Amino acid sequence: TYLQGTLLHLVQELGMHLVQPNVRGSSGFGRRFVDMDNGRQREDAVRDISSLLDHLATQPEMDTGRVVVSGGSYGGYMALAVAAAEGPRILGAISRVGISNFVSLLEHTESYRRDNRRLEYGDERDPAMREFLHSISPLGRVSKMRRPMFVVHGRNDPRVPWREADQIVQALRAQGTPVWFLTAEDEGHGFSKAHTREVLHHAAIEFVRRLLQGEAIQ
Repeated sequence: TYLQGTLLHLVQELGMHLVQPNVRGSSGFGRRFVDMDNGRQREDAVRDISSLLDHLATQPEMDTGRVVVSGGSYGGYMALAVAAAEGPRILGAISRVGISNFVSLLEHTESYRRDNRRLEYGDERDPAMREFLHSISPLGRVSKMRRPMFVVHGRNDPRVPWREADQIVQALRAQGTPVWFLTAEDEGHGFSKAHTREVLHHAAIEFVRRLLQGEAIQ
């Protein structure tokens, strides 16, 4: 698959270590673990990545001065959130179809998903929760995101609308943060077509290569 091919290249050709954390909120450890980042616990999952960075710093084979974070969908949100929370400890971030603002996500995602997402993220119609969701969203913390960013989003995404990418890219560019923005008119929640997957593969490899070699991201 695309993901395997890209990650394989990063490991075999660029010599990177691959770490795939199972942060709280992930499946595989039962229902209680899945619910551990719901609502006001959202940022606990981001702190899991901070703890991971602490752990990696104790591993002599790891170069923690050359960390790149990447994720898709909710993982795309995590990549953006870590870029804001841990900017000094990463080289850059790749966010694919990620959430940049929980309020705008809940207001514009497809209606059949909205109630389910409100149970997980919080109900943006409640004023206190709306304020909280704004406060933890990457868009509200964009001033802390100074490392190069690569944002990827399909124009026809019904789950995480394209505006989630567009608004964070505009905010990053406005403050001078280096950012690449890759979008496709004929893609949705992820790139499924061979030609767009190939473009994304090569762009992701080039983005990481430039980060590792200290070249400019323009």
